[in-house]
Amino acid sequence: MKYLLVLVILFVLELSYFKIADYFNITDKPNQRSSHSVVTLRGGGVIFYFGALFYFFNSGFAFPWFFCGLTMMVLVSFLDDLFTLSNKVRLLVHFLSVYLMAFELGISEQSWYILFVSFIVIVGVINAYNFMDGINGITASYSISVIALLLIVNSSVPFIPSDLLIYTLISLVVFAVFNFRIIAKCFAGDVGSVAIAFIILFCLGALIIKTEKLIYILFLTVYGIDTIWTIVRRLILSENIFEAHRSHLYQYLANEAKINKLFVALWYGIAQFIIGLGVIYFSQFNNEIQILFTISILVLLSLVYLLMKRYIIQRYNILN
Repeated sequence: MKYLLVLVILFVLELSYFKIADYFNITDKPNQRSSHSVVTLRGGGVIFYFGALFYFFNSGFAFPWFFCGLTMMVLVSFLDDLFTLSNKVRLLVHFLSVYLMAFELGISEQSWYILFVSFIVIVGVINAYNFMDGINGITASYSISVIALLLIVNSSVPFIPSDLLIYTLISLVVFAVFNFRIIAKCFAGDVGSVAIAFIILFCLGALIIKTEKLIYILFLTVYGIDTIWTIVRRLILSENIFEAHRSHLYQYLANEAKINKLFVALWYGIAQFIIGLGVIYFSQFNNEIQILFTISILVLLSLVYLLMKRYIIQRYNILN
């Protein structure tokens, strides 16, 4: 009954946000880089923050530093959705927010170089999550898969209160109702993609710290491979990697190859879930086997990415 009530409340909040977004014209207008063709409400992913907010209040204000960091991240991302802030401002707030996450996880007192690498990786993943939010349904599908994997692990190795994961999952379902459509009612916006990435990374960090197993970072493999190889290719072409584009593999599949966008989005989530089940299985073995599995997955996915990208570029005569 508790979760049903949360579902109803989040659903009402999402609908209420639509009215606000419509009134203030918070929309995403199509351009040459877009994968959509009609004006669509932006920022529907703010519901992820409200899901976390429900947990925060119902838990007696658990994880206050994490929630403070999440709030900062959401505010600057929402302002970016409205006014397009400079990258320097966004990155400054991101690093401050990540520091609060690190403080909550108890790793802020680690050696400076460990913190530095961790900050770069976390901020990079958050921005990658934002870059990957380019077609209907992909953020919802992929994030539901990751949260489901974390719930599976949490059932046998408790590393975080399950309600945080469940409330997040409910918010993703609410968002999917309006976004996982051929013509979406809303997009997540920077506020949504950044919020869900921050929540997932906090939970994933708690899992890695609890188990001392880095293999769980593979819960983000599919997004990671697409993002890293796309950045590499854009650097080779001397392109600005911070500018909007549509050269990710999922965008090529949906836009150039004309594969149904929801099908592409769904398979990104399914692929990550299957890999995640493998991660859970191999996490039981010694470090050598875990490393071998990790290398195998990274090499296999890289080959799939590169071969598919090459085929589409040649088949559809893509010049950039």
